[in-house]
Amino acid sequence: MQRVLVTGGAGFLGSHLCDRLIQQGHEVLCVDNYFTGSKRNIAHLLGRPEFELLRHDVTFPLYVEVDRIFNLACPASPVHYQHDPVQTTKTSVHGAINMLGLAKRLNARILQASTSEVYGDPEVHPQQEGYWGRVNPIGLRSCYDEGKRCAETLFFDYHRQHALDIKVVRIFNTYGPRMHPNDGRVVSNFIVQALRGEDITIFGDGTQTRSFCYVDDLIEAMLRMMDTEAGFTGPINIGNPGEFSMLELAETVLRLVGGRSRLVYRPLPSDDPRQRQPDIRLAREKLDWTPKVALEDGLKETIGYFRKLLAEDAA
Repeated sequence: MQRVLVTGGAGFLGSHLCDRLIQQGHEVLCVDNYFTGSKRNIAHLLGRPEFELLRHDVTFPLYVEVDRIFNLACPASPVHYQHDPVQTTKTSVHGAINMLGLAKRLNARILQASTSEVYGDPEVHPQQEGYWGRVNPIGLRSCYDEGKRCAETLFFDYHRQHALDIKVVRIFNTYGPRMHPNDGRVVSNFIVQALRGEDITIFGDGTQTRSFCYVDDLIEAMLRMMDTEAGFTGPINIGNPGEFSMLELAETVLRLVGGRSRLVYRPLPSDDPRQRQPDIRLAREKLDWTPKVALEDGLKETIGYFRKLLAEDAA
């Protein structure tokens, strides 16, 4: 049994990670400031003796005693990270400094939840970990893209300068139950719009592609990465290499939800990547991991979650 800190633990990914850690027999300290996280996501854990919840903003230092740290704290969808871009950068950069400082003091292993956004609008397809990216440093998405890039820099400098035991994963598009219904991400957008009978909004012409990884697969990869041998730092891509266009995704959601929603097209947002697909050869080799959940199966689970959530909110 280990004492594990999960920052952003009440968020979409963090709450699923807390579940899995407790299932493995660990004690979990969940830290969140509830900017995008929700108490609803971890309500089922509140009575458990292995689970502790702390309201805290990682831009301020944290003094606790733990064995391992998963640093997930940061708004991860454009509608949220662009709401307060300065705070988004602070969360990535100051948050990384504070969690790295804690890990250094405790001599604890620490994992950074980085993102495929570090590749920007890529010129290489699919994206390998050795690709340095093509990122606009002054655009609307820069607070997130560059914040996460700087966090990676800090992690590797702490590793080189202080011999800190770090792990870095680059997360590609992930979906599943507990996504925020208003986060502006394409999967939640399409599902919520279809369930409400609203028009389904497609930005651009719908030919831009993404790769969608179900949350259970993603968490399994993160846990495996945390357990790799000392000295293997990453970064390592985690995502589903299956590539789908926005139009294909919208049509699949419509078919699974039913209803009469129409597809409507809007201009593509600034700096929105045209293609995003992970090269996961390193994850296969080092983690013995590949995604298991097919897109349609994962969408059915996610649609069921949102159907229940919307019904509860309407009651």
